Amino acid sequence: MNLFLLQALPRRALVLSLALVMAPLDATPVLAQASAFSQSLAAAASDNEVIAEWYRKTGYEPLWTGADDAERRQAFLTAIATAADHGLPVQRYDAAALAGALRAATTEGDRGRLEVAMTRAYLAWARDLTSGAIDPARVDAGIVREIDRIDPRTLLSRLANGKAETVLARLLPHSPAYLHLMKAKIRLEAEIAAGGWGAPLAVSPLEQGMTGPAVVALRDRLIKMGYLAPTATASYDRTLQTAVQNFQISHGLVADGRAGEGTILELNIPAEGRLKSVIVALERERWMDIDRSTRHIWVNLPDFRAKIIDGGRTVFDTRVVIGKNVPDQRSPEFSDQMEHMVINPSWGVPRSIIVKEYLPLLQQNPNAVGHLQVIDGRGRVVPRGAVNFAAYSARSFPFGLRQPPSDGNALGKVKFMFPNVHNIYLHDTPSKSLFGHDVRAYSHGCIRVADPFDLAYALLALQSDAPEDEFQVHLKSGKETTVKLQKSVPVHLVYFTAYPDAKGRIGYRRDVYGRDAALFNALAEAGVALAGVQG
Repeated sequence: MNLFLLQALPRRALVLSLALVMAPLDATPVLAQASAFSQSLAAAASDNEVIAEWYRKTGYEPLWTGADDAERRQAFLTAIATAADHGLPVQRYDAAALAGALRAATTEGDRGRLEVAMTRAYLAWARDLTSGAIDPARVDAGIVREIDRIDPRTLLSRLANGKAETVLARLLPHSPAYLHLMKAKIRLEAEIAAGGWGAPLAVSPLEQGMTGPAVVALRDRLIKMGYLAPTATASYDRTLQTAVQNFQISHGLVADGRAGEGTILELNIPAEGRLKSVIVALERERWMDIDRSTRHIWVNLPDFRAKIIDGGRTVFDTRVVIGKNVPDQRSPEFSDQMEHMVINPSWGVPRSIIVKEYLPLLQQNPNAVGHLQVIDGRGRVVPRGAVNFAAYSARSFPFGLRQPPSDGNALGKVKFMFPNVHNIYLHDTPSKSLFGHDVRAYSHGCIRVADPFDLAYALLALQSDAPEDEFQVHLKSGKETTVKLQKSVPVHLVYFTAYPDAKGRIGYRRDVYGRDAALFNALAEAGVALAGVQG
């Protein structure tokens, strides 16, 4: 059986007595029995209008417990037996409990209640697998994904009218990343069950040429983590240095081959911590039913990088600065369409920054922040001497502030627009030094780009024979110029602390906003468990 691509995955320890539960249930077509079945079913479904309506409209025709439903039962029980592999709450579907109830059913009342129990489990399974087990907006307001929940009536219709194995297999998330994450989850669980990666390393810098117990401990940990082939060396040689560099690359660190404090702290995160990241990444994948086979911009916030990916291949890659880790400045997660760029942009200061940061300064000194123009509601520049800043509160202040195009403009020389209610976009910045930091969370929410001109060239290359020349002409004019993209480009602002590279190897990043920790707690409350962890 090829359900959920399980040929590529180890099978789980859960074994169902399928031979017993697949036998036809006793459904002798006696009127009294049919009445007892439908009455029991109607009573069991009375608190769920969708299920109750479905069975009323189908004349209480069974999906699971009829004499001809064995194949559908088998396909479903086989599918939900893999719930733990997906990082889903097993008890919502509980294959073992349903199998036991099937074996124990003796009356038409039992059969009616069982019919509804299996339909509830199927709808929960289909919903969770296709669009996630939790509502992310309830966990963090910064996660503003538009999650497409399939209508349960559609799910029931597909099951009733299609081949069960095919219908169930099509519920699986389509991205290759999902399968790589499932493999990583199962591998981590096996490593945890076998004792994990050993004791934490002492936080003391190590580098090439050093020897001793600390180097041996580093060697052993890298071997257990799969970054170094088994070796008996006790010195920090070139092979060990290369293994450290590979670890650093996989974890978004400076790949200098030196095991400094930051590298050791990442090495010391246990397998259980990485497993949590993978489980949350699986849930995030279930929210994101998007086409990643075509050209798109991928901004992974914890990775502090923006990429253009085309046909699965990264064709442009740059460092970025994201929003500060404070409640009203964290960059949100969402998808949109990039429509145009603005060369030599002016900066219209966001209202929140005006009233929180600049208005108090202007009330103390009307000539403060002199690089900003005061703008009225019609976009006209207002002389500062004509405004009594002290007369206004944060709520009543009627003016805007704008920084005209300049070398010191907060948006730099170009901004990339995908109009959205969050007022988030990608842009240049005069503050280039921030790109040298490992953790780059300094903005008010927008995404600052380290190589904005190269990004502009890459975007214009699809519509211009000389993209650099075209851009530079507009740039040198000094005038604010909007350049429309002839074909809009999907933009995805995402937050993955665990994600596979092009070869399928999982890389890990810091949970800079604490979102993944909150999401894992929500999943745990829903019933997701860390398999392999000893109690």
